Amino acid sequence: QFQPVESGGGLVQPGGSLTLSCTTPGWILRNYAFAWFRKAPGKRRLWVACISDSSLTIEYADSVKDRFVASRDNAKNTVYLQLNNVKPEDSAVYYCVKKTYSMCGPNDVDNDAWGQGTQVIVSS
Repeated sequence: QFQPVESGGGLVQPGGSLTLSCTTPGWILRNYAFAWFRKAPGKRRLWVACISDSSLTIEYADSVKDRFVASRDNAKNTVYLQLNNVKPEDSAVYYCVKKTYSMCGPNDVDNDAWGQGTQVIVSS
């Protein structure tokens, strides 16, 4: 069954940076948009960003705009989320999500394959 695989999470100090990666073993991801979500303990899951198949469209939640950068390298079959100037409230499990289509569309629909997540802890 198709499932994205995230990596790159860990402990990072406030103000620091971290890059998350998402690959799709056995599947070619270049034809699909990918989104990132996060969930902190005791809080609801939140949409973070989305990148279209060709990277022409990249969207961000207001809370991470100007700090996070979504990108992809279709030749490497990998999607990335770079977290910059992180804050304690960025601590969460981050999920990579394959969209049904090549464009992002609404955040809460057409999310048809979820990774197991990678944990990010922002703490000094």
